[in-house]
Amino acid sequence: MTRYGPRRRSASSRGTCALTWTRAAPEDEPGPGPWTEIAFGEGDDLVHLRGTSDPANVVTTTRAKWEAFANGVRAGESDHSVTG
Repeated sequence: MTRYGPRRRSASSRGTCALTWTRAAPEDEPGPGPWTEIAFGEGDDLVHLRGTSDPANVVTTTRAKWEAFANGVRAGESDHSVTG
């Protein structure tokens, strides 16, 4: 079966323990989160995302899909879903 979109995997099933995770948190925020973390696979085309509250649950997507998402956010394509 062909699967489209992000894949969910546990951290141990992809060897994601060896990745360098970057936390998306405000620089002045002292607390532990929960935050989203991102890691770019070395030598492959994958981007890994996880929440600090459940680091074993990793969502994996391609760099092309991640870049399309990030460019859309920068362009304001998701602003309509933000309240306040």
